[in-house]
Amino acid sequence: MSSNRVSFNFSDSTVLVTGGSNGIGLGIAKAFADAGARVTITGTRPSADDYDNDLSRFDFIQCSMSDTHQLEVLAENFDRLDVLVNNAGQVMPQGGNEYDPDVFDEALRINVSSAFRLSRLLHRALKSSDADGGASIVNLASLSSFFAVEFVPGYGAAKAAVVQMTKTLAVHYARNGIRVNAVAPGVIESNMTAPMLAIESMADAQLSRIPQGRFGTPSDVAPAILFLASSHASYITGHTLLIDGGFSVLG
Repeated sequence: MSSNRVSFNFSDSTVLVTGGSNGIGLGIAKAFADAGARVTITGTRPSADDYDNDLSRFDFIQCSMSDTHQLEVLAENFDRLDVLVNNAGQVMPQGGNEYDPDVFDEALRINVSSAFRLSRLLHRALKSSDADGGASIVNLASLSSFFAVEFVPGYGAAKAAVVQMTKTLAVHYARNGIRVNAVAPGVIESNMTAPMLAIESMADAQLSRIPQGRFGTPSDVAPAILFLASSHASYITGHTLLIDGGFSVLG
């Protein structure tokens, strides 16, 4: 059987993946590390040892995405940065109802405002990159950027904003050699989707709409992000790539 596997080389590259302690973020961090990058991840717990996952391959920095001071401290760790992956996100912060305006506001802070703030705080470090093809920001959007998900209005609004923010920052940062793209994962098996997928009726309804007939995994998302951050995508900026098994093509 022939092999069409693609490999990436991020040796000597410095990469930051927010929310890299679990799920999609961890999959992204592992893929960059496998490609030779030095990878820093963030999480909300005090140390990497507080997670069940083995995070020993990465530099770990505690950071709550809704805490402006912690974001500033995080950014101070980088004089040069080649890739920023704004992955951290959360639905129903603190278990709250996103139809509560305060919870809605918190969802916006966590899922879009923090990504914008961190992208601004790290602008100088990204400008200092000498990566082939330029420095890269990859934001995590979502199918909820394009489709209504009734029980998470704040998360959906934030992820829709991520798509527009990606376009605007792509234009603004192009003069500095920084590309800005996004990926919009579909239904990916992760901690975030586990409660929904545990409900058979909800899982079946989602699965019946996916032409490929399966849910995605973090390993389906990570290669797309490595591609967008690589020199092979040097003429791609302001784009949002859907990774959804065909969910979105059904309208």
